[in-house]
Amino acid sequence: MSPTPEPPAATANSPALEPLTPEDFDAQDAELDLLREQHEEIPQWEFCEGFLAALVCSRRNVPPEEYWPVLLGERFNPMSHIEFVWRWRRRWAQVAAALDAPVEQLDDERCYLPEVLDTRGEVLALPPQERGEIDVAGLPSYAQVWALGFLYAVESWPEDWAAPRDREAAEMLENALGLITQLTEDDRGAPSTSVFSEDGPPSVSEQRIEDFHAAIWGVYDLRQLWKSLGPRAQSVRKAPEPGRNDPCPCGSGKKYKKCHGAL
Repeated sequence: MSPTPEPPAATANSPALEPLTPEDFDAQDAELDLLREQHEEIPQWEFCEGFLAALVCSRRNVPPEEYWPVLLGERFNPMSHIEFVWRWRRRWAQVAAALDAPVEQLDDERCYLPEVLDTRGEVLALPPQERGEIDVAGLPSYAQVWALGFLYAVESWPEDWAAPRDREAAEMLENALGLITQLTEDDRGAPSTSVFSEDGPPSVSEQRIEDFHAAIWGVYDLRQLWKSLGPRAQSVRKAPEPGRNDPCPCGSGKKYKKCHGAL
């Protein structure tokens, strides 16, 4: 059975490629919530955001029919979630444009800024009676879910992320992935700021902010690394040569030694 087709890609001038708004991200979360009612392992958008960023950086252009089942399960039908797919495409275009922009500072408006949550800050900002007995330390650290989504995509297509032969390029790959991997660890530093609210209770350490910024530059390095190297060359498997007394593969009916093997 052929894979279910997705809506055609939009053109560069199409309004469908406008950056996602906060309302769009809320709509993505709502769609994922509905999917989660059928399949509890459907991830949050932050995880999808990291997964998408890795696909944008991948050495090979992984087609949708490959990545949708990995991210959202075999039952996910893109044609039944067209608005979700369009917003996904818009975010993809936005991330790709940001990673290709010649930025030198993270405060550049063209820079890629992952859509991540300060979950701990959000809970700490609640009134005590609403917060209840929630274990804030047990909640995901800032950008942790994004990093897990990114590395999940890397691990799902190991051949596309295999280290190149060039030593300098291999070190660049290892270092960049290491910066992202660092974010998968829990933030155990002393909280010093809230990303959720400017005047909110501290929920993120200064070291975590630095690690997050370093990981963003790591994503830039990965994008440029694979673009410079291009797709991995596909090895061509040569068919084994027939034995001298085997039928000639040309279909003449003669033995190989009496036909093309004699040439």
